[in-house]
Amino acid sequence: MRHLEDKFNKEYGYPWVFLNEEEFDGEFRSAVQRESSAPISFGLIPKEHWYQPDWIDEEKATEGRAQMQAANIIYADSVPYRNMCRFNSGFFFNHPLLQPYRYYWRVEPDIQYFCDVTYDPFDYLRDNKKTYGFTISFYEWEKTIPTLWATVKDFMTAHPEYIASENAMNYLSDNDGDSYNLCHFWSNFEIADMDFWRSEAYAKFFEFLDSKGGFYYERWGDAPVHSIAAALFLPKDQLHFFRDIGYRHEPFQHCPKGDDWVRGKCTCNSHDTLDYAPQSCISRYEKLFH
Repeated sequence: MRHLEDKFNKEYGYPWVFLNEEEFDGEFRSAVQRESSAPISFGLIPKEHWYQPDWIDEEKATEGRAQMQAANIIYADSVPYRNMCRFNSGFFFNHPLLQPYRYYWRVEPDIQYFCDVTYDPFDYLRDNKKTYGFTISFYEWEKTIPTLWATVKDFMTAHPEYIASENAMNYLSDNDGDSYNLCHFWSNFEIADMDFWRSEAYAKFFEFLDSKGGFYYERWGDAPVHSIAAALFLPKDQLHFFRDIGYRHEPFQHCPKGDDWVRGKCTCNSHDTLDYAPQSCISRYEKLFH
């Protein structure tokens, strides 16, 4: 919070919204309120939006977690992590505290911002008709989503009317959608338009995915879910790479280069960035436009 206030929000005063499945205590509220003079709201997540649904087959879910733990997959046995992924995939944008807002900037704990943000990214999205913005893109761990793409293909077959004509399928697939290449936008940083998540297309998509139980039987993350939806249901020119925003979430970071680095007075090393490393999908994204 301090990073983002220092690099951006001290000049703009945008409100903060904190959500949790338990009430925030007074100590936390006081600490947060010391960090910003902007309005701050604290909200409770409805139980039905956070906790594992009753209809999930717990025996099957337990078996899936055990298999992932045996494969040394991060958060393999964590139900709360799965709760978070499902909440961020399908519910956060409908929370009452977010209803006054169209755009949001997702902020996670333990992140860093390296550069001054010298313009308003929300204005940029609106003025340039952009819907979803990201800074980091790389490959998902296939063992966490073994049936996700097959489920997505079933949805596309059932609802071709939601697929944008100038979409970003070539970012997601190297064979016109037959298989998923695992590329996704890392969703711990998102600046985006919640009207998209609130749309009929996305609502139907999430309901379809949720009905399959993959958030709990496997470990479907909000990053591939958001990325696949944005790439398929939006024209590709409504996606935006915030290449001028320096950002780190362990263990990866994006650091701007050239004039962007100078303009932002960045403190990161412009050579220390994931962008064109073997595990990055940025080059696939950029090929969409060349």
